[in-house]
Amino acid sequence: MRPGYLGLSSHALRQRRDKAVEILRACRLCPRQCGMNRLEGERGFCQTQSAAPIASYHLHFGEEQPLVGGNGSGTIFFAGCNLGCVFCQNYDVSRGADAAAQADPQQLAAVMLELQDRGAHNINLVTPTHVVPQILQALPHAMEGGLTLPLVYNCGGYEEVETLALLDGIVDIYMPDLKFADPNVAERLTGARDYPEKARAALCEMQRQVGDLETDGRGVARRGVIVRHLLLPDGLAGTREWLEFLAREISPRTYLTLMDQYRPCGEAKSYPELCSSISGEELQKAREEARRLGLTRLDQRERPSLRDLLRFL
Repeated sequence: MRPGYLGLSSHALRQRRDKAVEILRACRLCPRQCGMNRLEGERGFCQTQSAAPIASYHLHFGEEQPLVGGNGSGTIFFAGCNLGCVFCQNYDVSRGADAAAQADPQQLAAVMLELQDRGAHNINLVTPTHVVPQILQALPHAMEGGLTLPLVYNCGGYEEVETLALLDGIVDIYMPDLKFADPNVAERLTGARDYPEKARAALCEMQRQVGDLETDGRGVARRGVIVRHLLLPDGLAGTREWLEFLAREISPRTYLTLMDQYRPCGEAKSYPELCSSISGEELQKAREEARRLGLTRLDQRERPSLRDLLRFL
């Protein structure tokens, strides 16, 4: 299966790119709707301007198995974030756009091509919401250089459907992390009271564009939606509500990762309700609830061996 972007004309790609870049003049890429002119150096919530801040990139072996395959996922971590969870496990990166390498389109394209040359199964764009225009600027350069890998949009779920529409036929795999089902919780932990509403609408659009996850003969992801859900202490994530939403309004064939790796990070110690971790029993209950609702495509990630982690360094 060829990546979707290879089927689009150069004219269509230019139109998407130009429309996305124009949005930066009064930025409304995400639901924050900051209205900053990022092309002139103004900063909104994400603290990024016109370049793509790359914190790091490498072959990642800790992602979902359909992304990792045998060679790893070609992961590009962008600094800055449009959500800003107080417990972020990558707090320094999500708040540190200035400390990251500021990549122009040719440089970002070169990173994509390097990851392909190293054997990656996909280009995994982590925290991409605030740099959609920069990704669309880089893509034609990467295509000219021979890029043929599927693009993964690995986000926190706080998206604008208008922005996602620019990626229709370009992104092959969407991987949102559904976080909070209760607007009161979302407001307290991110300042984004509309998170549940926006995340539901975004996931519906993602499912419309690419559908359920499809893999090739090796079990490697080629197209579709992968949903992550980070379990939080004291039921703060609204796990049952999200599972019911997936089963009833998205698809019972949704490929789902229930994540138990929460630890108090960032500013979490200032929030008493966030100061514990997730038990094995809590994870097991979440898995049982998912299966009860008919969600049986649950990711069973294996921890990478040291040999795998060093393989492509």
